[in-house]
Amino acid sequence: MAQTDSRKTIVLTGASRGIGHATVKRFSREGWRVITCSRQAFAEDCPWPAGPEDHIKVDLADQEDVGVAVSEIRHRLEAHGGQLNALVNNAGISPKLKTGGRMDSIETPMHVWRDVFQVNFFAPIMLARGLFKELAAAKGSIVNVTSIAGTRVHPFAGTAYATSKAALGSLTREMAHDFGPHGIRVNAIAPGEIDTAILSPGTDKIVETIPLRRLGATSEVADIIFFLCSSQASYVTGSEIHINGGQHV
Repeated sequence: MAQTDSRKTIVLTGASRGIGHATVKRFSREGWRVITCSRQAFAEDCPWPAGPEDHIKVDLADQEDVGVAVSEIRHRLEAHGGQLNALVNNAGISPKLKTGGRMDSIETPMHVWRDVFQVNFFAPIMLARGLFKELAAAKGSIVNVTSIAGTRVHPFAGTAYATSKAALGSLTREMAHDFGPHGIRVNAIAPGEIDTAILSPGTDKIVETIPLRRLGATSEVADIIFFLCSSQASYVTGSEIHINGGQHV
């Protein structure tokens, strides 16, 4: 019989860069087992010590692939007690025009809407439902990563992205209501302008209007995700926390 792994376990999508990568490091530092999910295969030169045994390659735009990933995650959890302490739905896509500009509601092709909603909205609920038993067994926590673009028109984020994140914010409240009686907390974080490798040109102008007058760090976002998944947030559910230096005010 395989020895049970006593570590808490998190499943994290979109782990290969930015907020996701910072979150991997934050939970790993706290001794959690981190099962990462992304479109890319595990990179051998990645400093993440867990290696490929805790990485799952999945295309969240493909419903069948999401189903396969759920089965693989459940299989890996069964080998270590069958419990899941946290699910963080961080992966998201925000297509741009060929010129790099935002895609508005008039000209965004319908296939783009469908792809964006599949990754940003449907995949999170598919994962949560697919891993419901394991989350309930651990009285676990779900964190959905939305965006400041979900509550206001953003100069860079396109319409499909913005509306998918708004829908995810609403879904978070519905999930908190439905999952709560089973001991599962569901919250969201809504990042603003975070210092990552994919910042759009012109972000410096937005920073001038942010009360704290700076970009956020990925580690600051990871800290809030960790808080929401910890016992310190044991009575917090159905909330959406703004992480944007006051940009939303």
